[in-house]
Amino acid sequence: MSKNVLILSGSPRKGGNSDLLCDEFMRGVLEAGNTVEKIRVSEKKIGYCTACYYCQTSGGVCAKKDDMAEVLQKMIDADVIVLSSRVYFYSIDAQLKTLIDRTVARWTEVKD
Repeated sequence: MSKNVLILSGSPRKGGNSDLLCDEFMRGVLEAGNTVEKIRVSEKKIGYCTACYYCQTSGGVCAKKDDMAEVLQKMIDADVIVLSSRVYFYSIDAQLKTLIDRTVARWTEVKD
């Protein structure tokens, strides 16, 4: 059974080590007969969550109008989500952390 795989590359450097690892993982996913999409988070316009909780009273719609709604729907539709980040100050990079924070609008819909 084919899986729908979503790769979220947090690397701000196209072709950087983390981004190259995503490409190699993607190659393996395709060779195994699955579908895959890689999103370079730094190429998307995703603003910071301001904890206004508009999403909780609007059916999961965020007050910010940017690329996050599209990315979040792809996360919800995916069977597998792969997150890639360089180690930055002993944590994940800001681009990926921002994306994760913005899932608050619909995080309960992300499977498993």
